[in-house]
Amino acid sequence: MQLTRLPGLRRRALVQAVSLVLALTPMAAPMAAVAVAAARPAETRVVLGKMGQIAGRLAPERPVHARAETRLVFAGLDIDGDGAPDFANPTGKAPRAWDAFGSGAFGARRDGGHRHHEGVDYAGIAGQEVTAPISGFVSKIGFAYAGDASLRFVEITNPALGYVARAFYVDPTIEVGAAVRIGQPIGRLRTLQDHYPGITDHVHLELMKTDGARIDAAELIHARRVTVRG
Repeated sequence: MQLTRLPGLRRRALVQAVSLVLALTPMAAPMAAVAVAAARPAETRVVLGKMGQIAGRLAPERPVHARAETRLVFAGLDIDGDGAPDFANPTGKAPRAWDAFGSGAFGARRDGGHRHHEGVDYAGIAGQEVTAPISGFVSKIGFAYAGDASLRFVEITNPALGYVARAFYVDPTIEVGAAVRIGQPIGRLRTLQDHYPGITDHVHLELMKTDGARIDAAELIHARRVTVRG
């Protein structure tokens, strides 16, 4: 029997049946196409509309690719062999690059070459949390510059490791004698803009042996780039 001779009720049933078949399996599309070809123009438009809706639902979704991002991370050396790092970056940010006041690297020239930088400057944001670069106890809280009580440093001593760390330009939140663990908050970063206008705010980190010999922190706190997907 020709589909064009079907009563209206049966034609509607045909449309519903084609829609159901398409929803159940896309493999039935060729069979549905035969039915559509035999239907009236008005019925064809209805069936095609149904097929379009079903095809939209059955179409595979395009994969969403997460954006890759490269980050700089820092890892301290484990010198006592216990499997945990013994040194840490106090701000989590990169060393201070060249600015109007020179480089923040260890050994950089100061005062026209008359002296050399005795620490590593780790960039930061004024007010951010500063963490302990080593475990130990707070052996001193002092002033970075004579006659200036606004800029202070926190000294941490670890007799077991034989190292002393001084973190400069910190408003301390701990007291002398307190035991601290690596990565524990010890204060907040103090801006240097009143003292050195235009300089990159940072924590000046000095690492030394207990005999006073300065050590380049970059040799004990290594930077590496990792790719993460957000």
